[in-house]
Amino acid sequence: MIESGGRVSDRAAKDALFGALASIAKALGNGHRAEIIDLLAQGERSVEEIAAEIGQSVANTSHHLRAMAGAGLLRTRREGTRIVYMLASDRVGEAWAALRDVAAEHVAGIEALAAAYLGDRDGLEALSRQELAARLRAADVVVLDVRPEPEFAAGHIAGARSVPVGELREHLRALPKETEVVAYCRGPYCAYADDAVRQLRRRGYRAHRLEDGFPEWKRAGLPTAAGKIG
Repeated sequence: MIESGGRVSDRAAKDALFGALASIAKALGNGHRAEIIDLLAQGERSVEEIAAEIGQSVANTSHHLRAMAGAGLLRTRREGTRIVYMLASDRVGEAWAALRDVAAEHVAGIEALAAAYLGDRDGLEALSRQELAARLRAADVVVLDVRPEPEFAAGHIAGARSVPVGELREHLRALPKETEVVAYCRGPYCAYADDAVRQLRRRGYRAHRLEDGFPEWKRAGLPTAAGKIG
């Protein structure tokens, strides 16, 4: 076959090229691997931390991590005896977000699966990123990052407070009831923010959730910060 420009195509070379391009999708072709990418979009984590988060053994988690690192999706560094994994670049997080959005729009049953996991979201009003940014500039809202502390330290919405969802009750006295509260977590399929909003509303707070999460906020170029509190 003659391609544009008069060059005779090399079928084997073309197959190899497109096979290499498709290897990225193959490396992500597992639910646990997709969850790992979603987790590492928040910041780097050790093998042991990742295994605990996704509910898998360290051995099984290591297998998934090595496969994705071999495909160029992840990088590693050593911290003493621990191996720490991170996304190879921000583009990996962008690719995952694009795949997730395509699945949400075109794969039958995603909405029902999300509802089964996240629960009833009726009454859980979501604020857009633009609206929250404006409210932060006006200083008339308290923003809670309800992800685990290592993720907050890796990066968070500028001005947010670190209140992991499991510790929310301990922080209630520090939250003024006259001010609206907005909680956010990892993204549109993270349940932490929903759980936090439900808890806050049961205790009389005016609480909302962000429409998605920190990675989307960061990709939008909105103000972020990093580092632990205190």
